[in-house]
Amino acid sequence: MLKKYVLIAAVSLFVCGCSVYHIDSRDTTLDFYPPKASPQDVVYLEQIDKPYDVIGTVTVTTERTRSLAEIIVKMKYEAAVLGGDAITDIQTDVTGSWKKTNFPKFLENAYIRSNYSAKVIVFK
Repeated sequence: MLKKYVLIAAVSLFVCGCSVYHIDSRDTTLDFYPPKASPQDVVYLEQIDKPYDVIGTVTVTTERTRSLAEIIVKMKYEAAVLGGDAITDIQTDVTGSWKKTNFPKFLENAYIRSNYSAKVIVFK
């Protein structure tokens, strides 16, 4: 019975220690912009055709296997908190290193992390 509880505690600690996303943001202006009511109020634009100001950056660090669509959703949530109208200019880099593991396929990328950053903008 004690072994069962120790095993459950060990598995719980292992699962809690794994994070899929780490999200961070940084203001680049002293101006205040009220947060958006919803992340759906923030759009992702590859090209911008009207005047804007950059008010911050959003960075998402995650496992390499995550799709860009998932990353953009996380970025929109953080940009909404900053009061941004849109995110743009997504940059990425891959950190970490390949390690030979005996893990099942769904865990094999555990050591490879990708950093995505985007500019948060407001339209003038």
